[in-house]
Amino acid sequence: MKLNEIRDNQGARKGRVRVGRGIGSGLGKTGGRGQKGQKSRSGVSINGFEGGQMPLHMRLPKRGFNNIFAKDYAEVNLGAIQKLVDAKKLDTAGVIDHAALKAAGVARGGKDGVRILGKGELTAKVSFKVAGVSAGAKAAIEKAGGSVEVIEVVPAAEKAAAKKGTAKAAKKA
Repeated sequence: MKLNEIRDNQGARKGRVRVGRGIGSGLGKTGGRGQKGQKSRSGVSINGFEGGQMPLHMRLPKRGFNNIFAKDYAEVNLGAIQKLVDAKKLDTAGVIDHAALKAAGVARGGKDGVRILGKGELTAKVSFKVAGVSAGAKAAIEKAGGSVEVIEVVPAAEKAAAKKGTAKAAKKA
């Protein structure tokens, strides 16, 4: 056997069926779609349609909901912050906020700011300026000699709306 003689086993690779290419192919004329009707036409999507009967997805009970008022926080644990401090990726001299945690790569997302959670140990004296903090995390930070300032984060969309409102009020006056 030579490298140029290596081939797949017979029938291992099946060729593409060319539908609608004449009577001799066996799949000519209607192209395997039968005759007339909705399913013979193009652009048909009737998956889940049960002939007018109430479809299964509507018969089954629904559970849960999406709270449109829920806050989207980037949650960061104390242990992760301590690791960054040990690796000298976070400066403990200044105030640590959302931007600093994002730059360090630990706070992903979080339209409404950062929330600090109490998982892990914190030994460094650090001051925070964040949108939220759990009771356990606050106690651990203060025990280590640090401080926490909780701020109200205003999303960019609300800022723009508030700016428009002040501009309109200024025009009227």
